[in-house]
Amino acid sequence: MFIPLLLAPMAELSHRGLRELIEIFGGCDEYFTEMISATALLSGGMFEKWYIDPLPYPKKLVYQLLGSDIDVLAKAVNLLDKYDCAGIDINMGCSAPLITKCGAGVKLMADIHKSGELIRELRRQTQKRLSVKLRIGFEDNFEYLVNFCKRLENEGVDCITLHPRTAKEKFKRSPRWEYVGFLRSNLTIPVIGNGDISSAEEILSRSKENCDGIMVGRLGVRAPWIFCKTRQMEKNEKWDSSSINLEEIALIFLDLLSKYQPQEFHLSRARLFFAYFCDNFTWGTYLKTLINRETSISAIANVLKAYFKEHPEERKEKSIRQN
Repeated sequence: MFIPLLLAPMAELSHRGLRELIEIFGGCDEYFTEMISATALLSGGMFEKWYIDPLPYPKKLVYQLLGSDIDVLAKAVNLLDKYDCAGIDINMGCSAPLITKCGAGVKLMADIHKSGELIRELRRQTQKRLSVKLRIGFEDNFEYLVNFCKRLENEGVDCITLHPRTAKEKFKRSPRWEYVGFLRSNLTIPVIGNGDISSAEEILSRSKENCDGIMVGRLGVRAPWIFCKTRQMEKNEKWDSSSINLEEIALIFLDLLSKYQPQEFHLSRARLFFAYFCDNFTWGTYLKTLINRETSISAIANVLKAYFKEHPEERKEKSIRQN
């Protein structure tokens, strides 16, 4: 049986435009939205309709909520419960200072009692799958992590995604993937692993470990075809990279971005997408610089066309060019 493959919740990246792009290559099993502020959602902010857009496949969409107030989160879950979706996820893993200062994200892991009460109340608000994405905690303390997750399990959480780093650790510190399997052995609910997946080969390798799913983040941006590639390799089928045209993919993304996101989001989301997508190119850093100078989607498209006109060999997937 194939292990589920999921797209991670990434701020300014996990929106409909990226989902539509990934679906061109066959899609993944579930898409998590970028984190949605429970407060902003309830206040009817002008951009919230884009954050909660469930398309192209609502039944594969998981809404991720961010907040710290139990009553506010409960009302937000109750609101999202009316939408057709795969589930609702609570962010207990974001370690950005602006988030933790408000008591949200990984800050919730500092108080087992409050987080337990939170999940108990949210469980009353929805019959949909209720999950939590979290980190190890504020310290490398596996016993605390297990006790924390057992409390969430007892209060009604259906699934946990573990990014096995502490709150203070950034990407320079390798994730402790062994903690994913250890945690799964201590719980009865599914445990999904997330952290620094770099290739289809690594997805397949990690899927053989003691986990119930693999969540892919930045790699899904750099290579939107990665889920398709993994499934083919999983079936021992040879991956045909000749079907990948990086220029076409880049321009399609810009078109999807302009179609499914408000104009106010275009530049920030384009620049962030290409911050990762340009890693496919020999002169990717130079190309990122050119893109970041532009002030419109059309201008970015022109930069890309000029780049590929000068370097036509760059249209191929990097693994082919290196062979």
